Amino acid sequence: MSRIQVERVAPATEAETRARLARAKRIVIKVGSNVLVGGSANLIDRHNFCAIVETIARLADVPGRHIVLVTSGAVAVGRRTIASLRRADEARPDTLSAKQALAAIGQPRLMHLYGEEFAFYGKQVAQVLLTRDDIANRERFLNARITFREMELVPSIIPIVNENDTVATEELRFGDNDQLAGLLTSVVGADLLIILSDVSAVFDADPTRDNSANPIAVAFADDPGLLAIAGPASQDGPGTGGMASKIRAARIAAGYGVPTIIGPGRELSGLGAALSGGPGFGTLLVPRDQQLGARKSWIKFGARPSGVISVDAGASRALRELGKSLLPSGLLGVSGDFGPGAAVDLQNEAGNTFARGLVAYSASEIRRLRGLRSEQIAETLGYSNGDAVIHRDDLVLLDETGTAGTLETLPE
Repeated sequence: MSRIQVERVAPATEAETRARLARAKRIVIKVGSNVLVGGSANLIDRHNFCAIVETIARLADVPGRHIVLVTSGAVAVGRRTIASLRRADEARPDTLSAKQALAAIGQPRLMHLYGEEFAFYGKQVAQVLLTRDDIANRERFLNARITFREMELVPSIIPIVNENDTVATEELRFGDNDQLAGLLTSVVGADLLIILSDVSAVFDADPTRDNSANPIAVAFADDPGLLAIAGPASQDGPGTGGMASKIRAARIAAGYGVPTIIGPGRELSGLGAALSGGPGFGTLLVPRDQQLGARKSWIKFGARPSGVISVDAGASRALRELGKSLLPSGLLGVSGDFGPGAAVDLQNEAGNTFARGLVAYSASEIRRLRGLRSEQIAETLGYSNGDAVIHRDDLVLLDETGTAGTLETLPE
């Protein structure tokens, strides 16, 4: 079968990135349901569960190192908890409300398991439940960062993060915990993201269909070939994301300048060596040289667009090629109802989304400003928040498809 080629990472770049792993102080580790749960009975695999906890506890023992654990498994534990109350022939509930109820039942039991096992190594757990809106809202985002910083003052604390499934609506969901983990690298200021999977690495072909598929040792996180390799999410088992979701999470982390390791959650013996800068554990996904600042990274990956502004060809070129601000004269149309400071997507005349930014004016005001010169803003509105509808410091470009900063809800 044919192999998908990925761009070669220069040896010097790989060596530099692996050296960064050895210096990593803040590490986000994501553990998926397919790693925690064994078989079709939705039972926690206690042997592997204990191995994961021991590994994380040992990693956290390194002075100055802080581990944040993102865990799945609450729905699976909740489903198992109520299994005895349902008839054997009843279908598994798969509506959002049913899964929210299962998460509410399973989350405290999952935390209890973590608390008991981490206590054996002198660690205490702290529960953090987040929704998509906690990342999209800048004030909540910064407050979450402060909370994690406070927990770092107690070295024995292991923050355990999960999506707040019980209250999250479809609009406020991350989609899966891989993408939550990717976004969390910015919240905590992480140096490294580790995604523990039921697959040992990213392969150059589908290893479930091709026995000769080879693992990829290192690649750039934004290499377009990676998503082609990953394919669609699996519908089997308790997990929701699949490899495609993990690669998207790595792309988000790379936007913050953070490397990612995707490695085997059931064979952890090589993880310590990887954190000492050595190869051989999973796939290392490297960020490109270009790195957005913290604010622009939040705009691109964290902010949730509240509307769309369409612009003419001249404005599109000025934004994309010349690094200019968006002025009223380039406006074609506005959709949505939003206030000043909201995030919006920008579309060209062909309807392609190419940028995202924070507006200086409300939607109704922007409609009034369409086609005007900047010096007419104060005269038209009675005040001015500046000459630009979106200042260049509040604007980021997306990729050709407009999806670089979009979180997708993947199949359950």
